[in-house]
Amino acid sequence: MRNRFFYALLLSLTLISGCDAFSSEPTYGGLSVGGFNYTPYNLDRFVITDKYGNKASGGGDLMPGAGQGSLSCCYKLKGTDFTVDWYVYDADLAIKAIDAKQPIQDIHKITQVHLPPTKVAGGAGTRILGLHFYPDDHIEFEFRQDLGGTRIFYAKIDDWLVKKQGKTFDPHSGEDAAAFRHTARVASEGWIKHRFTNTQDLEQYVYFTLLINSKFDEHPAVLKILAETKDKPGAFGAAMEQLPAPIVDELKRDQFKHIQSGAAHG
Repeated sequence: MRNRFFYALLLSLTLISGCDAFSSEPTYGGLSVGGFNYTPYNLDRFVITDKYGNKASGGGDLMPGAGQGSLSCCYKLKGTDFTVDWYVYDADLAIKAIDAKQPIQDIHKITQVHLPPTKVAGGAGTRILGLHFYPDDHIEFEFRQDLGGTRIFYAKIDDWLVKKQGKTFDPHSGEDAAAFRHTARVASEGWIKHRFTNTQDLEQYVYFTLLINSKFDEHPAVLKILAETKDKPGAFGAAMEQLPAPIVDELKRDQFKHIQSGAAHG
């Protein structure tokens, strides 16, 4: 009886702490897995592998900006270092391939992810490991207990852009879908260049890139705004909305001294 009580207590402590009682390595059991796609491509599927050979997989053809997809349960992962094999495809090229009756070509990527030991609450089915796939191909792990948590909203940016232009698009037309993918590509460039995740910041980045000047962020006045609003989500977007008309005119006519900057924006 005493032995059974000891093992039951040990199992309980293991589930609460997320650690394997017989190893210094953290162990996470009863995991559901979901993806969040911020790349400009469709995320087809992914497989997580730890150094002990344990695997967890997910996906579900997630379009740019989509999250969750189909959750898969229940997995066990162990350790702090993981390999993620993941597959994306270019939807525009996929449409051409289908029209030509050719197979869709996946792009295979491999990313190493380090996750410090983390305490995980909840039981099997409520422990969700979210994978955030970024445009530069790095991936961030996040433990959560719900299905929310998308960090970049490409659909909101696209909706805003449509309203800004004063046009109405058929949401079921192929042209509208292609326009959305274009918006997502430009927004993902905003993340790569300036680390924008805030929706207002990305709205202005996409608007100025697509409709004003694709190199608008090489204007001295815009570079100054980027520097002053760094690490202030939403501040860049607010400042660009108030950009003086003469500067906007310079941008439209492309009559300014271009200054390239590699500064990132938080």
